[in-house]
Amino acid sequence: MNFDELEIKQEIKKALKEIGFEDMFPIQENAIPPMMEGKNVVGQAKTGTGKTAAFGVPMLNNLDPNSGHVEGFVLAPTRELALQITDDINTYGRHTKIWATPIYGGVSIRGQFSELRKNPTIVVGTPGRIMDHMRRGTLDLRNVTMVVLDEADRMFDMGFFEDIDWIMSQLPRRKQVSLWSATIDERTRRLSARFMPDAVTVNMSRDEIALTTIKQYYMVLAAHEREDALQRLIEYFDIDRGIVFCRTKYMVDRLSSHLMRAGISAEPLHGDFTQARRQQMLETFRDGDYDLLIATELAARGLDIADVPFIINYDIPDDPNMYFHRVGRTARAGKEGTAITFVMPDQEMELERIKAITQTELEKFALPPSFLF
Repeated sequence: MNFDELEIKQEIKKALKEIGFEDMFPIQENAIPPMMEGKNVVGQAKTGTGKTAAFGVPMLNNLDPNSGHVEGFVLAPTRELALQITDDINTYGRHTKIWATPIYGGVSIRGQFSELRKNPTIVVGTPGRIMDHMRRGTLDLRNVTMVVLDEADRMFDMGFFEDIDWIMSQLPRRKQVSLWSATIDERTRRLSARFMPDAVTVNMSRDEIALTTIKQYYMVLAAHEREDALQRLIEYFDIDRGIVFCRTKYMVDRLSSHLMRAGISAEPLHGDFTQARRQQMLETFRDGDYDLLIATELAARGLDIADVPFIINYDIPDDPNMYFHRVGRTARAGKEGTAITFVMPDQEMELERIKAITQTELEKFALPPSFLF
Protein backbone atom coordinates (compact mmCIF):
# COMPACT_ATOMS: atom_id res chain seq x y z
CA MET A 1 0.00 0.00 0.00
CA ASN A 2 1.25 3.51 -0.74
CA PHE A 3 0.49 6.89 0.81
CA ASP A 4 -1.42 8.03 -2.26
CA GLU A 5 -4.07 5.39 -1.52
CA LEU A 6 -4.79 6.83 1.92
CA GLU A 7 -7.84 9.04 2.40
CA ILE A 8 -5.84 11.99 3.69
CA LYS A 9 -5.67 15.66 2.78
CA GLN A 10 -4.07 16.45 -0.55
CA GLU A 11 -1.71 18.91 1.16
CA ILE A 12 -0.25 16.04 3.19
CA LYS A 13 0.04 13.79 0.13
CA LYS A 14 1.87 16.57 -1.70
CA ALA A 15 4.44 16.97 1.10
CA LEU A 16 4.98 13.21 1.42
CA LYS A 17 5.55 12.92 -2.31
CA GLU A 18 8.04 15.80 -2.24
CA ILE A 19 10.18 14.01 0.35
CA GLY A 20 10.01 10.69 -1.48
CA PHE A 21 7.47 8.87 0.69
CA GLU A 22 5.63 6.47 -1.60
CA ASP A 23 5.21 2.88 -0.38
CA MET A 24 4.41 2.63 3.30
CA PHE A 25 6.55 0.75 5.79
CA PRO A 26 4.75 -2.15 7.53
CA ILE A 27 4.20 -0.17 10.74
CA GLN A 28 2.62 2.66 8.77
CA GLU A 29 0.35 0.39 6.76
CA ASN A 30 -0.91 -1.32 9.91
CA ALA A 31 -1.13 1.65 12.28
CA ILE A 32 -2.36 4.56 10.18
CA PRO A 33 -5.85 3.17 9.30
CA PRO A 34 -6.96 2.52 12.93
CA MET A 35 -5.47 5.86 14.01
CA MET A 36 -7.37 7.63 11.24
CA GLU A 37 -10.52 6.05 12.66
CA GLY A 38 -9.78 7.51 16.09
CA LYS A 39 -8.79 4.23 17.76
CA ASN A 40 -6.19 3.91 20.51
CA VAL A 41 -3.08 2.09 19.31
CA VAL A 42 -0.26 0.28 21.10
CA GLY A 43 2.59 -0.13 18.64
CA GLN A 44 5.59 -2.36 19.22
CA ALA A 45 8.13 -0.67 17.01
CA LYS A 46 11.85 -0.03 17.15
CA THR A 47 13.73 3.07 16.07
CA GLY A 48 14.10 3.55 12.34
CA THR A 49 10.84 1.94 11.26
CA GLY A 50 8.86 4.96 10.10
CA LYS A 51 6.68 5.25 13.19
CA THR A 52 6.81 9.07 13.26
CA ALA A 53 4.81 9.12 10.05
CA ALA A 54 2.59 6.37 11.47
CA PHE A 55 1.29 8.77 14.13
CA GLY A 56 2.21 12.10 12.49
CA VAL A 57 0.11 11.68 9.35
CA PRO A 58 -3.14 10.89 11.25
CA MET A 59 -2.49 13.86 13.57
CA LEU A 60 -2.03 16.25 10.66
CA ASN A 61 -5.11 14.91 8.94
CA ASN A 62 -7.48 14.83 11.93
CA LEU A 63 -6.56 17.93 13.95
CA ASP A 64 -8.16 21.34 13.41
CA PRO A 65 -5.59 24.05 12.52
CA ASN A 66 -8.12 26.80 13.18
CA SER A 67 -9.04 25.84 16.75
CA GLY A 68 -6.47 28.14 18.35
CA HIS A 69 -5.64 25.41 20.88
CA VAL A 70 -3.05 22.68 21.35
CA GLU A 71 -4.90 19.61 20.05
CA GLY A 72 -1.98 17.23 19.49
CA PHE A 73 0.54 16.25 22.14
CA VAL A 74 3.64 14.04 21.83
CA LEU A 75 5.83 12.92 24.75
CA ALA A 76 9.39 11.77 23.97
CA PRO A 77 12.31 10.70 26.20
CA THR A 78 14.99 13.13 24.95
CA ARG A 79 15.23 16.58 23.47
CA GLU A 80 16.95 15.15 20.38
CA LEU A 81 14.00 12.89 19.65
CA ALA A 82 11.54 15.71 20.43
CA LEU A 83 13.32 17.95 17.93
CA GLN A 84 13.41 15.23 15.29
CA ILE A 85 9.70 14.44 15.70
CA THR A 86 8.86 18.15 15.49
CA ASP A 87 10.94 18.53 12.34
CA ASP A 88 9.32 15.49 10.75
CA ILE A 89 5.75 16.57 11.56
CA ASN A 90 6.42 20.07 10.24
CA THR A 91 7.87 18.55 7.08
CA TYR A 92 4.83 16.32 6.52
CA GLY A 93 2.54 19.26 7.25
CA ARG A 94 4.44 21.96 5.34
CA HIS A 95 1.45 22.63 3.06
CA THR A 96 -1.12 22.64 5.88
CA LYS A 97 -1.82 25.27 8.52
CA ILE A 98 -0.84 22.86 11.29
CA TRP A 99 2.56 23.25 12.92
CA ALA A 100 4.37 21.71 15.87
CA THR A 101 6.74 23.23 18.42
CA PRO A 102 9.26 21.40 20.67
CA ILE A 103 9.33 21.85 24.46
CA TYR A 104 12.32 20.42 26.35
CA GLY A 105 14.71 21.16 29.19
CA GLY A 106 18.28 22.40 29.10
CA VAL A 107 17.38 25.67 27.36
CA SER A 108 15.74 28.93 28.46
CA ILE A 109 12.07 28.50 29.26
CA ARG A 110 11.30 32.11 28.24
CA GLY A 111 11.71 31.43 24.55
CA GLN A 112 9.24 28.58 24.88
CA PHE A 113 6.70 30.97 26.46
CA SER A 114 6.63 33.03 23.27
CA GLU A 115 6.39 29.93 21.05
CA LEU A 116 3.42 28.63 23.01
CA ARG A 117 1.69 32.02 22.77
CA LYS A 118 1.71 31.59 18.97
CA ASN A 119 -0.86 28.77 19.41
CA PRO A 120 0.79 25.71 17.83
CA THR A 121 -1.59 22.88 17.00
CA ILE A 122 0.90 20.24 18.20
CA VAL A 123 3.36 20.29 21.11
CA VAL A 124 6.21 17.77 21.26
CA GLY A 125 8.09 17.61 24.54
CA THR A 126 10.01 15.80 27.24
CA PRO A 127 8.23 14.95 30.52
CA GLY A 128 10.11 17.26 32.91
CA ARG A 129 9.76 20.48 30.93
CA ILE A 130 6.16 19.65 29.95
CA MET A 131 5.26 19.31 33.65
CA ASP A 132 7.02 22.59 34.36
CA HIS A 133 4.91 24.43 31.78
CA MET A 134 1.71 22.74 32.93
CA ARG A 135 2.28 23.79 36.54
CA ARG A 136 3.16 27.35 35.51
CA GLY A 137 -0.01 27.55 33.45
CA THR A 138 1.93 28.33 30.26
CA LEU A 139 0.88 25.12 28.50
CA ASP A 140 -2.86 24.47 28.20
CA LEU A 141 -3.63 20.86 27.31
CA ARG A 142 -7.36 20.97 28.13
CA ASN A 143 -8.27 20.75 24.44
CA VAL A 144 -5.95 17.89 23.48
CA THR A 145 -7.65 15.22 21.37
CA MET A 146 -4.64 13.15 20.21
CA VAL A 147 -1.77 11.99 22.46
CA VAL A 148 1.38 10.09 21.48
CA LEU A 149 3.81 8.41 23.92
CA ASP A 150 6.91 7.69 21.85
CA GLU A 151 9.64 5.27 22.97
CA ALA A 152 7.69 4.59 26.15
CA ASP A 153 10.13 1.91 27.30
CA ARG A 154 12.99 4.38 27.09
CA MET A 155 11.02 6.94 29.12
CA PHE A 156 10.29 4.29 31.75
CA ASP A 157 13.98 3.31 31.90
CA MET A 158 14.85 6.97 32.48
CA GLY A 159 12.51 7.09 35.49
CA PHE A 160 9.62 8.98 33.89
CA PHE A 161 6.82 6.50 34.63
CA GLU A 162 5.26 8.56 37.46
CA ASP A 163 5.67 11.79 35.48
CA ILE A 164 3.89 10.28 32.49
CA ASP A 165 1.16 8.95 34.75
CA TRP A 166 0.64 12.45 36.23
CA ILE A 167 0.66 14.19 32.85
CA MET A 168 -1.84 11.72 31.40
CA SER A 169 -4.13 12.15 34.40
CA GLN A 170 -4.32 15.91 33.69
CA LEU A 171 -5.49 15.48 30.09
CA PRO A 172 -9.11 15.37 28.94
CA ARG A 173 -10.90 12.09 29.51
CA ARG A 174 -11.98 11.86 25.88
CA LYS A 175 -8.84 11.61 23.76
CA GLN A 176 -7.12 9.26 21.35
CA VAL A 177 -3.84 7.78 22.62
CA SER A 178 -1.09 5.90 20.82
CA LEU A 179 1.85 4.36 22.68
CA TRP A 180 5.03 3.25 20.90
CA SER A 181 7.63 1.00 22.48
CA ALA A 182 10.37 -1.35 21.31
CA THR A 183 9.30 -3.77 24.03
CA ILE A 184 5.91 -4.31 25.65
CA ASP A 185 6.47 -5.04 29.34
CA GLU A 186 4.43 -4.83 32.55
CA ARG A 187 4.86 -1.04 32.85
CA THR A 188 3.60 -0.54 29.31
CA ARG A 189 0.62 -2.80 29.94
CA ARG A 190 -0.25 -0.97 33.17
CA LEU A 191 -0.22 2.42 31.49
CA SER A 192 -2.16 1.26 28.44
CA ALA A 193 -4.77 -0.50 30.60
CA ARG A 194 -5.39 2.74 32.52
CA PHE A 195 -5.42 5.27 29.70
CA MET A 196 -5.99 3.23 26.53
CA PRO A 197 -8.95 0.90 26.94
CA ASP A 198 -9.67 -1.30 23.93
CA ALA A 199 -6.42 -0.31 22.20
CA VAL A 200 -5.52 -1.91 18.88
CA THR A 201 -2.15 -3.66 19.12
CA VAL A 202 0.21 -3.29 16.18
CA ASN A 203 3.23 -5.58 16.63
CA MET A 204 5.77 -5.25 13.85
CA SER A 205 8.71 -6.60 15.85
CA ARG A 206 9.59 -9.20 13.22
CA ASP A 207 9.46 -6.79 10.28
CA GLU A 208 10.93 -3.61 11.59
CA ILE A 209 14.54 -3.22 12.52
CA ALA A 210 15.21 -6.28 10.37
CA LEU A 211 18.40 -7.33 12.13
CA THR A 212 18.37 -10.42 9.93
CA THR A 213 19.09 -8.15 6.94
CA ILE A 214 22.13 -6.67 8.69
CA LYS A 215 25.50 -8.38 8.45
CA GLN A 216 26.76 -8.11 12.01
CA TYR A 217 30.45 -8.43 12.86
CA TYR A 218 32.63 -7.77 15.87
CA MET A 219 36.39 -7.28 16.20
CA VAL A 220 38.38 -7.79 19.41
CA LEU A 221 40.90 -4.95 19.64
CA ALA A 222 43.02 -3.22 22.24
CA ALA A 223 42.12 0.43 22.80
CA HIS A 224 45.23 1.72 21.00
CA GLU A 225 44.50 -0.43 17.93
CA ARG A 226 41.09 1.00 17.15
CA GLU A 227 42.00 4.17 15.24
CA ASP A 228 44.14 2.32 12.73
CA ALA A 229 41.67 -0.57 12.54
CA LEU A 230 38.88 1.85 11.65
CA GLN A 231 40.97 3.40 8.90
CA ARG A 232 41.76 -0.04 7.48
CA LEU A 233 38.07 -1.03 7.59
CA ILE A 234 37.15 2.08 5.64
CA GLU A 235 39.70 1.12 3.00
CA TYR A 236 38.76 -2.56 2.97
CA PHE A 237 34.99 -2.03 2.59
CA ASP A 238 35.46 1.15 0.54
CA ILE A 239 33.06 2.91 2.91
CA ASP A 240 31.79 6.17 1.45
CA ARG A 241 28.72 6.51 3.68
CA GLY A 242 28.49 5.44 7.29
CA ILE A 243 27.99 6.41 10.93
CA VAL A 244 30.62 5.72 13.61
CA PHE A 245 29.29 5.72 17.19
CA CYS A 246 31.41 6.70 20.19
CA ARG A 247 30.51 6.92 23.89
CA THR A 248 31.95 10.37 24.60
CA LYS A 249 32.16 13.79 22.97
CA TYR A 250 35.91 13.75 23.55
CA MET A 251 36.29 10.56 21.53
CA VAL A 252 34.06 11.91 18.76
CA ASP A 253 36.26 15.00 18.39
CA ARG A 254 39.51 13.04 18.62
CA LEU A 255 38.45 10.38 16.11
CA SER A 256 37.02 12.82 13.56
CA SER A 257 40.26 14.84 13.71
CA HIS A 258 42.32 11.66 13.22
CA LEU A 259 40.29 10.63 10.18
CA MET A 260 40.40 14.07 8.61
CA ARG A 261 44.20 14.17 9.00
CA ALA A 262 44.25 10.81 7.19
CA GLY A 263 42.33 12.34 4.27
CA ILE A 264 38.95 10.76 5.13
CA SER A 265 35.98 13.13 5.04
CA ALA A 266 34.38 12.88 8.47
CA GLU A 267 32.39 15.27 10.66
CA PRO A 268 31.67 15.11 14.42
CA LEU A 269 28.15 15.27 15.89
CA HIS A 270 27.45 15.62 19.62
CA GLY A 271 25.60 17.67 22.19
CA ASP A 272 28.08 20.56 22.38
CA PHE A 273 26.95 21.81 18.98
CA THR A 274 23.92 24.08 18.77
CA GLN A 275 20.75 22.53 17.43
CA ALA A 276 21.01 24.68 14.30
CA ARG A 277 24.55 23.42 13.71
CA ARG A 278 23.52 19.79 14.28
CA GLN A 279 20.66 20.13 11.82
CA GLN A 280 22.99 21.69 9.25
CA MET A 281 25.47 18.83 9.66
CA LEU A 282 22.75 16.21 9.28
CA GLU A 283 21.50 17.86 6.11
CA THR A 284 24.98 18.01 4.58
CA PHE A 285 25.50 14.34 5.48
CA ARG A 286 22.18 13.44 3.85
CA ASP A 287 23.34 15.34 0.77
CA GLY A 288 26.57 13.31 0.67
CA ASP A 289 28.93 16.20 1.36
CA TYR A 290 31.09 13.95 3.54
CA ASP A 291 31.50 10.20 4.01
CA LEU A 292 31.36 9.57 7.76
CA LEU A 293 29.35 10.97 10.63
CA ILE A 294 31.19 10.46 13.94
CA ALA A 295 28.49 10.65 16.61
CA THR A 296 27.61 10.13 20.23
CA GLU A 297 24.55 8.09 21.14
CA LEU A 298 22.30 11.15 21.12
CA ALA A 299 22.31 10.74 17.35
CA ALA A 300 21.12 7.13 17.59
CA ARG A 301 17.61 8.13 18.60
CA GLY A 302 15.37 9.98 16.22
CA LEU A 303 18.10 10.28 13.61
CA ASP A 304 16.29 10.11 10.27
CA ILE A 305 18.90 9.43 7.61
CA ALA A 306 18.08 6.94 4.90
CA ASP A 307 20.52 4.66 3.06
CA VAL A 308 23.36 4.40 5.59
CA PRO A 309 24.96 1.10 4.57
CA PHE A 310 27.62 0.96 7.33
CA ILE A 311 27.39 1.38 11.10
CA ILE A 312 30.59 1.06 13.15
CA ASN A 313 30.40 0.89 16.94
CA TYR A 314 33.81 2.32 17.80
CA ASP A 315 32.76 1.96 21.43
CA ILE A 316 30.51 -0.95 22.34
CA PRO A 317 27.25 0.39 23.85
CA ASP A 318 26.93 0.49 27.63
CA ASP A 319 23.27 -0.49 27.32
CA PRO A 320 22.74 -3.55 25.11
CA ASN A 321 19.35 -2.14 24.05
CA MET A 322 21.19 0.83 22.55
CA TYR A 323 22.72 -1.63 20.09
CA PHE A 324 19.30 -1.82 18.42
CA HIS A 325 19.07 1.94 18.15
CA ARG A 326 22.56 2.29 16.74
CA VAL A 327 22.38 -0.43 14.12
CA GLY A 328 18.78 0.56 13.35
CA ARG A 329 20.28 3.40 11.28
CA THR A 330 21.01 0.83 8.56
CA ALA A 331 19.02 -1.85 6.73
CA ARG A 332 15.84 0.19 6.66
CA ALA A 333 12.84 -0.76 4.55
CA GLY A 334 14.26 -4.17 3.73
CA LYS A 335 17.65 -2.93 2.50
CA GLU A 336 20.83 -4.67 3.57
CA GLY A 337 23.47 -3.13 5.80
CA THR A 338 26.64 -3.92 7.70
CA ALA A 339 27.29 -3.29 11.40
CA ILE A 340 30.76 -3.73 12.91
CA THR A 341 31.38 -3.47 16.67
CA PHE A 342 34.79 -2.96 18.25
CA VAL A 343 35.16 -4.97 21.46
CA MET A 344 38.07 -4.55 23.85
CA PRO A 345 39.34 -7.67 25.66
CA ASP A 346 37.64 -6.71 28.96
CA GLN A 347 34.27 -6.12 27.25
CA GLU A 348 33.32 -9.71 26.43
CA MET A 349 30.41 -9.55 28.89
CA GLU A 350 28.88 -6.56 27.07
CA LEU A 351 29.17 -8.49 23.83
CA GLU A 352 27.41 -11.51 25.30
CA ARG A 353 24.53 -9.32 26.50
CA ILE A 354 24.09 -7.93 22.99
CA LYS A 355 24.13 -11.43 21.50
CA ALA A 356 21.48 -12.54 23.98
CA ILE A 357 19.16 -9.65 23.16
CA THR A 358 19.53 -9.66 19.38
CA GLN A 359 19.21 -13.44 19.09
CA THR A 360 21.07 -13.16 15.80
CA GLU A 361 24.61 -14.13 14.93
CA LEU A 362 27.45 -11.65 15.41
CA GLU A 363 30.37 -13.04 13.46
CA LYS A 364 33.95 -12.46 14.55
CA PHE A 365 35.80 -10.53 11.86
CA ALA A 366 39.47 -10.11 11.02
CA LEU A 367 40.99 -8.06 8.23
CA PRO A 368 42.96 -9.97 5.56
CA PRO A 369 46.76 -9.84 6.03
CA SER A 370 47.20 -7.24 3.27
CA PHE A 371 45.04 -4.80 5.26
CA LEU A 372 46.64 -5.39 8.66
CA PHE A 373 48.45 -2.49 10.31
